[in-house]
Amino acid sequence: MTKKQSVLFKLSVVFAMMFSVCPTALAMHIMEGYLPPSYCIGWGVVCLPFLVKGFITIKKIFTENRKNITLLAMAGAYIFVISALKIPSVTGSCSHMTGTGFGAILFGPSTVSILGIIVLIFQAVLLAHGGLTTLGANTFSMAIAGPFVSYGIYALCKKINVNKRFGVFLGAAIGDLFTYCVTSVQLALAYPSENGGVLTSAVEFLGVFAPTQLPLAVVEGILTVLIVMALENYAKPELKAIGFSKA
Repeated sequence: MTKKQSVLFKLSVVFAMMFSVCPTALAMHIMEGYLPPSYCIGWGVVCLPFLVKGFITIKKIFTENRKNITLLAMAGAYIFVISALKIPSVTGSCSHMTGTGFGAILFGPSTVSILGIIVLIFQAVLLAHGGLTTLGANTFSMAIAGPFVSYGIYALCKKINVNKRFGVFLGAAIGDLFTYCVTSVQLALAYPSENGGVLTSAVEFLGVFAPTQLPLAVVEGILTVLIVMALENYAKPELKAIGFSKA
């Protein structure tokens, strides 16, 4: 392990120690058994092409430069730790930061689909956060929809010459918020309002999520910028290797 890799490892350990302690809450995202079986199967099927693409992308990353595994592992650890900080919000769900915007900005959204589903499986099995039956729905909202928006926002900011760090902030924050927009729609489809149907139910879920998720999204954006700044100081060659920084 090189000196820079050692510094990165130590930073990730310190970050994990700072943020891994959290109070017990209901569940992470949509909990086990909360969605009807047909919805669980349907969301799982929708995720399959994205996961296949993500697997191919990760394999390509390793083939091109195996040293990229350090940053990739850090992105996965960041998702795992930051998404474990939960605030109870709606019955059967909760609000928390996602951490997927960081990986999407560095490696692209398809890569994060694999990182996200690995994190969700570990949290469901080891921490009882989320669930295996709702794995497809949680994967689509947190590991597919959110990362694609994060990457799109960052890419747009880069194209129109917006400050890179501000682009990172917007990508991470808006991707976090979009994850909960998708979650609200997922819950609304499964449990539509008796009076106004799916749309009314989605608005109601969003209304409950918003008070906690808006400030959390801002915090996630700031944290992501701070981590990127640290990497720019200690891991410039690694960032250049994945195309994030110019050579």
